[in-house]
This record gives sequence, structure tokens and C-alpha cells, in this order.
Amino acid sequence: MSNINTDEFFADSAKILTVLHSAFPQPIILQVDDICGAEETDEYGMHSPRYLACFSAMLWLAEEGYLRFVETIRSEAIDQAVLTARCFVLLTKPDTKVFADQAALSASNTDLPDSVALERSSLSHQLRSVLRPRNSLTINSIMMQLMSTMLEGKG
Repeated sequence: MSNINTDEFFADSAKILTVLHSAFPQPIILQVDDICGAEETDEYGMHSPRYLACFSAMLWLAEEGYLRFVETIRSEAIDQAVLTARCFVLLTKPDTKVFADQAALSASNTDLPDSVALERSSLSHQLRSVLRPRNSLTINSIMMQLMSTMLEGKG
């Protein structure tokens, strides 16, 4: 049985990282609305727990070295957000196993250039492709792979 809180965290984190990867190296204002959807505050001006969890995911990713930012904008955004060099490299570098699978598939089906197969083997491409249908199990797996690799580098 899957933990909904963890699934949402992985999905939010994957989207945060892919948005920042797409903008790299330009720092951007990263809005919570852009990640988990717009919402209205309650009668007291408070955001929902889901919205705040997404904002907390942004802060956690910064604390753990995936991204950096200059300041928060209330609990609605982080300003001047950009991937760290380590995270950028991990998202961008080709996965040799996936690249070999892509190359074998392209050789049997179409003439897909190696450069395209190489790009498709990156974690950022894998995340973008599983975010569209929102495949929780695959998102969780890719994010665990990324997080495990980040932890290996901290020791």
C-alpha cells in the first residue's frame, strides 16, 4: 500500500526539479501554484495542508542541497530558485543502462539518433515522461534513485 503523503512529495519534488532543470541556469520565481495547482485560501487566509506540503517540499529540497533560492515569498513561492550544480549533473547525465535499452529499441524500431537516445536516458527526461500520466510508482522509483545518488555523494 502506498503512502499518499510520500507519493505527493515525490510528485511535487519531481515537478519542482524538472521546472528548475528546464530553466537552468536562470534563477526563477517558483510558485507553489505552478507545482500543485492554484487554490483559494480559507476564510482566515490559510492555505490547505496539501498546498503547504508542496511549499515544504521546496524548502526541504533546498535544505538537502537539490536547489537554492534567495528568499521565500510568503508561503506561496521561492524567489531566485535554481538547481545546485550537483543536482543539475545528476538530472542531466545519461544513465548508461537506460541508454543501452534506448539504443537497442531504436535499432530494432526506428533510426533514432544516439544523441536523442542519450538525452532520453537522463533522469530529467525520465521524470518529465512519467509526470504526464502521473505514474506514482515510477515517479517514486526515479526520485528514490536520484535521492540515493545524492546521499552517496554526501558521505
